Amino acid sequence: MRAAGRSVRARLRDRIAASDPGLLRLTAGLRTVGAIALTLAVLALLGADVHLLVAGAMAAMVATFAIREKQLGAQAVTLALGLPVALVSVTLGAVLNARLYVGDVFFVVLIFCAVYGRRFGDRGTALGLIGFQIYFLSLFVGAEVSSLPTLCGAIAVAFCSSALLRFAVVPAPPTGVLLRLRLAFRARLAQLVSAQLDLLDAGPDEMDKALEAVREGTARLHETAMMIQAQLEEGTPDESAARLVQRRIADAEIAAERLGLLLLTFRSAERADTLTLHLPGAPAPSVGQPAVPDEATATLRRDLQALRALVLRAGSGDAGTGLAHVRNRLLGYRDEENLPPAPAAVQDVFRGIGEAARSVLGLRIALDGPQDESDDTPATARSREELDAEDAAIDGGEEPAQEQETGLRRPTTRAAVQVAVGSTLAIVGGELLSTQRWYWAVLTCWIVFLNTASTGEILVKGYRRLLGTVFGVVAGIVLAGLVGQHTWTAFGLVLVLIFAMFYVAPLSYTLMSFFVTAMLGLLYTLLHTYSLDVLLLRVEETALGAACGVIAAALVLPVRTDRRTNELLGTVLDRLAEVTEAAVGQLSGGPADELLDKARDLDQALADLRAATQPLIHPVTPLRARRHTARYVVALLETCAYHARTLAATAELLPTHPSIAADPRLRGAAGRTVRNIGTIAARVADEHAAARVETGPSIASLLGSDAGTPRYGRITDRVLRHLERLDEAVVGLARPLGVPMAEPRA
Repeated sequence: MRAAGRSVRARLRDRIAASDPGLLRLTAGLRTVGAIALTLAVLALLGADVHLLVAGAMAAMVATFAIREKQLGAQAVTLALGLPVALVSVTLGAVLNARLYVGDVFFVVLIFCAVYGRRFGDRGTALGLIGFQIYFLSLFVGAEVSSLPTLCGAIAVAFCSSALLRFAVVPAPPTGVLLRLRLAFRARLAQLVSAQLDLLDAGPDEMDKALEAVREGTARLHETAMMIQAQLEEGTPDESAARLVQRRIADAEIAAERLGLLLLTFRSAERADTLTLHLPGAPAPSVGQPAVPDEATATLRRDLQALRALVLRAGSGDAGTGLAHVRNRLLGYRDEENLPPAPAAVQDVFRGIGEAARSVLGLRIALDGPQDESDDTPATARSREELDAEDAAIDGGEEPAQEQETGLRRPTTRAAVQVAVGSTLAIVGGELLSTQRWYWAVLTCWIVFLNTASTGEILVKGYRRLLGTVFGVVAGIVLAGLVGQHTWTAFGLVLVLIFAMFYVAPLSYTLMSFFVTAMLGLLYTLLHTYSLDVLLLRVEETALGAACGVIAAALVLPVRTDRRTNELLGTVLDRLAEVTEAAVGQLSGGPADELLDKARDLDQALADLRAATQPLIHPVTPLRARRHTARYVVALLETCAYHARTLAATAELLPTHPSIAADPRLRGAAGRTVRNIGTIAARVADEHAAARVETGPSIASLLGSDAGTPRYGRITDRVLRHLERLDEAVVGLARPLGVPMAEPRA
C-alpha cells in the first residue's frame, strides 16, 4: 500500500512538474495571493476601511509581480527601492489628481520614464512598473491629500507583506527553481517517450494524432531546456557545473528528438523528413497497418517502456538491481553485436534507444553526482568513461559583447516615445468618454506595449485584451450580482481570480484579461461604484486604449511586423551559419570553439523569431498565404537548428573520444551549405541582392562517400546525414523567401 501511495504521489508530482516547469506559475500565483491576503488581514486588524483594503490589495499585487530578478539579494534591493518610489508616486497622484492639465502632463511624463527605464534591466523595469501602477492606484481609489498618511501606511504594509511572502513563506532561490526545472525536464522527457511509444503502436487512422503528440512533446521538451539554460548561471555554483548541465540537457534533447525521427522513419513507407516533426498540421507520412508483433517489434516496445521508466526513476534515489539491469540492456544497443536481428529501420530505433539511454545516464551523473557502478556491464562502463572524459574537457568561455543600438533606434527609447504619444491620445479620448475613469484607456495603451516590439504584435495583444475584457465584463456582472455587499466574500473571490490571472498569464493573454476584468467588477462592488454602465465603460475605454496604442505604434517611429521578422530572421540565419561553420570546422580538425554557447544563441534567436511571427500566423490574420509561409519557414528553421545542434554536440565529443577522428574533407563538403545560409541572409536583408542559392550533388558525393553503403557508428557517416538534411532544409528555405536558384553545377 505504501509503495502504491508513493507511486501515485510520484506520478502526480511528475504531472504537475511537466505542466508547470519550475512551478513558476504556481509560485507566482501563491506568492501574490498570499501577499494580498496578509495585507488584508493586517489592515483589517488595524480597522482600515474598504478603500484602504482595496488600495493595500492592489499595492501588494504590484509589489509582488513587478520584481523579476532571479537572485534573492537583488530582489530585496529592488523591493526596498520600490517602496519610496511607490510613496512618491501615490503622493504625486493625490496632489495632482485635482489639477487636470498638470496631472495629465505628469502622467504622460511618468509613463515615458517608466518605459524608458527598461533599458536599465530588470530593476529599471520593476521600478518603472511600480511608479506607474501606484499612480494608477491613486486614481482608482480617488486618493486625496488628507488621506495620504493612511494610504501610505497601507502601501507600506503591502510591501512588507510582499517581502515576507517572497523571502520567508514562498521563497524561490535560483537553486530551487533550477532543481524544479530539472524535474520538469525529466517529466517532459518521459512524456515524449510515451508519445513515441504511442507513435509506434498507432494505426493509419491514429497516426496524425500520435504524430501531433510527438511534435508537442518535442516542443515542450525544448521549451524546458531553454528555461534551464536561462537559469543555469544563477542556479549553479560555478561556470563549469553550469556548462556540464547545459551539455547533458542538450544531449538528452537531441537524443530524444532523434529517437522520434527514427521511429517515424520505421513507421513510414520511406525515410521520414525531419521537417515533419516541426511543422504543425503537417500530415503524417503514409503507413500501413501496425507492425506485426514479432519478437523484434515486441522487444522494441518493451525497451521504449524501459527507457521511459529509466527517465522517470532517474534521480529518485532508487538505483536497485532492476534499474541497473534495464540501464545495462539499453546501453548495450550502442554496440553492433548486441542489436537484435531485425530490419535496418528497426535496428536504427534500437540504436536510438541506446543513445537516449546514454544521455539519461549522463544527465543523472551531472545532476545527481557519482552513481553506483558495481552492476556495470562493459557497455555501461564504456559509456561512463566517455561521459567522464567529456566532463573533464568542459571549460568556460567568455561571451562576446553585443552591439547596442543608440538614440531613437534603441527599442526602449522608441517604445517610450510611442507609449507617451499613445497615452496622450488615450487621455484625450478617455476624458471624452468619462471624466472620472479616463485612466482605463491609458492603462490599456500602456499594457499593450509591454513585451511587444512591432505594430502587428501590439495589434494582436490589443485584440486579445479587448476580447478578454468583453467576456470579463459578463463574468463581473454575474459575480457582482452573486456577491452583493458581502465584503469578505468578494475579497475571497478576488484572491481566487488573482491566482487564476497569474497562473494562466504565460499561457493565454486573453484569459488573463478575462480574470483581471472579472476581478475589477468585484472591486467596483466593494467601492460601491459598481453598475452596468461602469463595466460597459470599461469595454469602451479598453477598446479606445488599444486603438490609441495601435495608432501610436503605426504612426510614431513604426516597426512593421515584416521588418521586425526580417531582422530576427537575419539573426537566426547568422547564428545558424556560425554554429554550422564552427561545428564543421571542429569536426574537420580545426580548433575547439564555444559550440554550446553558439547553439544556445541560435535557440534563443529562433525563439525570438517564433514569438515575433505570432501576428502573422494568428487565426484572424486575413492573409492566409503569408500565414502558411511564416509557419513553414519557422518549421524549416527549427529543422535546421536541430541538425546544427546535433553537429555541434557531435563536434563537442571529438577531443575526448579516441574512436572519433576528425575528417578534413568535411569542411569542403559543408562549404556550400554555409554559403547558401549567407546568401539567404543577404537576400532577407536586401531584396535586391543578386546572389543565388547553389544546388548540386549531395554532400555525401562531395565527400567522396558511397551513400549506398551504410557504415553506422562511424562518425563521418552520422555527420554526413545531418549535413545532408541541413543542406536540404537550407535550400528549401530559398523558395518561400524568394531567393533565386543557381543552375546546378555539372
